[in-house]
Amino acid sequence: MPHPGTHDSALVAISILIAAAASYTALDLAARMRATTGWPSRAWLAAAAVAMGGGIWSMHFVAMLAFSLPGLEVGYDLRLTLLSLMLPITVTGLGFVVVNGPGAGPGALCLSGLVMGLGIAGMHYTGMMAMRMPADLRYNHFWVVISILIAIGAAIAALWLAFQQTSVKLRLLAAAVMGFAVSGMHYGAMQGSAFSAHAPVDHAHSTVGVNQTYLAIWVTGTTFLILVLALTAAMFDRHLSEASEHEAAALRASEERFRLLLQGVRDYAIFMLDTEGRIANWNAGAECIKGYTAEEIVGSHLSRFYTPADLQRGDPTMALETAAREGRFEAEGWRVRKDGSRFWANVVIDAIRNEHGLLVGYAKVTRDITERKQAQEALDQAREALAQAQKMEAVGQLTGGVAHDFNNLLMAVLGSLELLRKRLPDDPKLTRLLDNAVQGAQRGAALTQRMLAFARRQQLKPEAVDLPQLVQGMTDLLQSSIGPQIRIETRFPLGLPRVLVDAHQCELALLNLTVNARDAMPEGGTITIAGRQAGEEDAVDLPEGRFICLSVADTGSGMDAATLARAQEPFFTTKGVGKGTGLGLPMVQGLAAQSQGLLTLRSQVGEGTTAEMWFPMAEAGAQAETVNAAPSPRMSSRSLAVLVVDDDPLVLENTAAMLEDLGHHAVEARSGQDALDLLDRTQGLDLVITDHAMPGMTGTQLAKQIACAHPGLPVILASGYAEVSSERTLVLPRLSKPFDQGTLA
Repeated sequence: MPHPGTHDSALVAISILIAAAASYTALDLAARMRATTGWPSRAWLAAAAVAMGGGIWSMHFVAMLAFSLPGLEVGYDLRLTLLSLMLPITVTGLGFVVVNGPGAGPGALCLSGLVMGLGIAGMHYTGMMAMRMPADLRYNHFWVVISILIAIGAAIAALWLAFQQTSVKLRLLAAAVMGFAVSGMHYGAMQGSAFSAHAPVDHAHSTVGVNQTYLAIWVTGTTFLILVLALTAAMFDRHLSEASEHEAAALRASEERFRLLLQGVRDYAIFMLDTEGRIANWNAGAECIKGYTAEEIVGSHLSRFYTPADLQRGDPTMALETAAREGRFEAEGWRVRKDGSRFWANVVIDAIRNEHGLLVGYAKVTRDITERKQAQEALDQAREALAQAQKMEAVGQLTGGVAHDFNNLLMAVLGSLELLRKRLPDDPKLTRLLDNAVQGAQRGAALTQRMLAFARRQQLKPEAVDLPQLVQGMTDLLQSSIGPQIRIETRFPLGLPRVLVDAHQCELALLNLTVNARDAMPEGGTITIAGRQAGEEDAVDLPEGRFICLSVADTGSGMDAATLARAQEPFFTTKGVGKGTGLGLPMVQGLAAQSQGLLTLRSQVGEGTTAEMWFPMAEAGAQAETVNAAPSPRMSSRSLAVLVVDDDPLVLENTAAMLEDLGHHAVEARSGQDALDLLDRTQGLDLVITDHAMPGMTGTQLAKQIACAHPGLPVILASGYAEVSSERTLVLPRLSKPFDQGTLA
């Protein structure tokens, strides 16, 4: 007879809640499955399958426990019950695997949902078969079909949702719907079940009888514990994953910023090397400095940038070994670009090690400091030139002072020797000795003139000079000075403008340069004397104005850089002891500088030397311009009263003696003030001869005061050099020291 069954409403509600909780947990674990790869993804897939399949089974089992037949005792077969547990877990896992596979589409989803739905329905009917009770069980086919369709639909929905990006709210809603759907499948199937009691229950074999309520509570608690643990694990995994993703994003952002930084730096070549010294990456600065693109250079060895000399010394290997041993290597040197050009580089190589201290590569930073090196070299050259100029200026001042004092001594010697010649008897031996003394003093005077020329204190008489005509007039003298083994060539363009220079001193300078050229060609050769007007191609540091170059070039041995640098120093010579004074080129340099020009030297070992004298171009119609433009008053045949003024007692006494010997009366004064006092006390003085360089009052200043106090009294200025340029307001006759009695007369 039919037996109506009843359901415990509390257990029914619990079964629905279990279905919803299992669905939510499965969806949450499926999200973790999508977020991972490899074995973690497979682990989360298995967990989702256990949660979904086990949850469905728990819902089914609790729902079965909620069903009772009054007056009948219901039991369950253990083996079939366990089989009903394994069915939903297996088919759910299989469905997740298929849908999660590569290339899974709607067809795979529907097929997996069909298998999973049939498995879940099979789980239900296997569980029904596990019931042991004194009644017969029949099914309504309509409700069987309905329950199977519900199971298939719920399975397809579960699989689709498991692989979608869903929010928590959507997952909660989907879990509730799926919970009711799965529960609906169960209770729909139960609606189609009919029980008919017929005999007492047979408690045979594996039939287990327990209190249904307690069993339902135990299954529910166990299920929720498992689900909570699964959700907790998913929560921690999600937190760790988010933290890891955040760190990864921060690392990617940091790497991107670092990459942008490296690519944005164009003044430095920054790149990495492996442990063998091969280039691992390349930045824009490296491409800009070295000329290679990343595609051309990555994988090449750093020795590609070194010069052949560096490679022969093994510099690249030494640099890497130093960096590996000391942690850092820094050096400066020439490096080679892609186009073969060179640049001066500052190179830093740092060793890169991992957390275990093992060498993993090198970081290399290269900077092009060619401009800085050139600026430093230019600064060093300027400092050297300044020091040289200061040294030469000091030597010039010393030389000028010595030459001035030496001039006074030579004047006393020459004057005394001349007076002595008149008083000695006509003895050939004495005359020869006297001549030797005079020649020695004259050679000393010539040497003094060269010293004054170097110190730019010689007296010059600049005039407009035709250089081709001057050289032509000296040809015989020059040829006789250099001998027959050397040939002289002259090269002057037509219409070469005249220069403003002292013609006599220019001849001496030209003779000096020619003799120097002869000494550089002991086996013979050619001396070329040429002239030209300065052009744009002449890279010489000339003052403002127009200039003419007079050059002397030889085909001799030439000079090295060290000798060329010292060639214009006073007393420097390469001719050996007794063969040169070392004042030839300094004299020429002094003449050029005093003439507002310049002397330059160019020389190469084995190719000869070229000396160029640059003189200012004379203006059209220019005439000779001399310092002592006023005519020198000639000593009259009558006896004169002459006031001699000089601060040097030897010169003063010698000049007075020569005047006395000429029949004149000499009055001596040792300073300008003494001379003024004598003029105030003495009447009848006819002439004043005064030294220029005197302490307290110069000769020019004395002449000015004499012109004011004693107008008409002639004054002759005696000087060894021409330092009167600042006092040219009074034009005076000049008497160059050392002078002899004939010049004085």
